[in-house]
Amino acid sequence: MMSGAELLDLAREAFWVAILVAGPAMIAGLIVGLAIALLQALTQVQEMTLVFVPRIVVMFLVIALTLPFMGATLGRFTTKIFSLIAGGDLP
Repeated sequence: MMSGAELLDLAREAFWVAILVAGPAMIAGLIVGLAIALLQALTQVQEMTLVFVPRIVVMFLVIALTLPFMGATLGRFTTKIFSLIAGGDLP
């Protein structure tokens, strides 16, 4: 049976894994969005597809490049959860 502290540690690790997996694509989208917003403010071009398309393309490329890291991180966490379940440590 898991104690409360162990369960909180597992939840903290789950949040950390979510940040590590989603972080690169979200940061890339944020940077591209800010760059395009600055470009739009400087040129006064207000086109919605100008923001959407480059952001999606960059996020897709970042996900494609970081996919091995994302898979390894999720795989390690999933293996840990499965071993806790198999060991009977989860409530």
